[in-house]
Amino acid sequence: MIQSPIPRVLSTFLKHKVKALLIGGQACILYGAAEFSRDIDLAVMVSSKNLGNLRLALDDLGAGRIFVPDLSEDVLLRGHACHFRCHREDVKGLRIDIIGVMRGVDSFPGLWKRREEIDLPGIGKVAVMGLSDLVRAKKTQRDKDWPMIRRLIEADIYGASSNPSQDKVCFWLTECRTPELLISLAAEYPDIASRIAVSRPLLRSAIEGNQEEIQRLLRDEEDRERELDRQYWAPLKAELEAWRHGMNKKRNNSL
Repeated sequence: MIQSPIPRVLSTFLKHKVKALLIGGQACILYGAAEFSRDIDLAVMVSSKNLGNLRLALDDLGAGRIFVPDLSEDVLLRGHACHFRCHREDVKGLRIDIIGVMRGVDSFPGLWKRREEIDLPGIGKVAVMGLSDLVRAKKTQRDKDWPMIRRLIEADIYGASSNPSQDKVCFWLTECRTPELLISLAAEYPDIASRIAVSRPLLRSAIEGNQEEIQRLLRDEEDRERELDRQYWAPLKAELEAWRHGMNKKRNNSL
């Protein structure tokens, strides 16, 4: 990551005091679940002052809008993402996606409280979405996100100390998507697994060691989240289409 243009974008955001959280593929890289990505995704605090700082940072990067909608408080609070392409020579071609609200996760102030601050050489402390929030944000209809959730949890488990906190174990049992690890965790922490099984029934199958049933129930979980994500985005996509149609109509009328 340090040899890519990403650090220069992050430095520019820090320079202009943009209150933002690194999310998406670049955040996954920092959590040890490598993902190839040429883009940078950021969740921002939606306020007039912060968006003013954001616009200064985008101007500094020579970033121009590449899709509808325009950047505004209203647009971000409705759940839309705003997309930009950098034209400054040292970051030329890099895409930046900005979002203010996401399905399935807390509002920005809550996300900010749970952030991780990672000190990157030559940049400083970069605010990264907390792992539990990142996992929830990844529960989308996109095929690529589900293997990433699995890798994020696996990396967290394998990188943990030999005496993890109860909160950490609860997180693993709630979000892990690897049948073998679920069975192992349920065997090592049976009381916690039994308690969480009330809200995540597939843990009963993990306690029983039924790997085939776990696989089936994991697919059911994924299908439910994919459908919820489709329902969430349906009205937003319709709104985007209406904006695009309006822009095209205006452009045609001006010819």
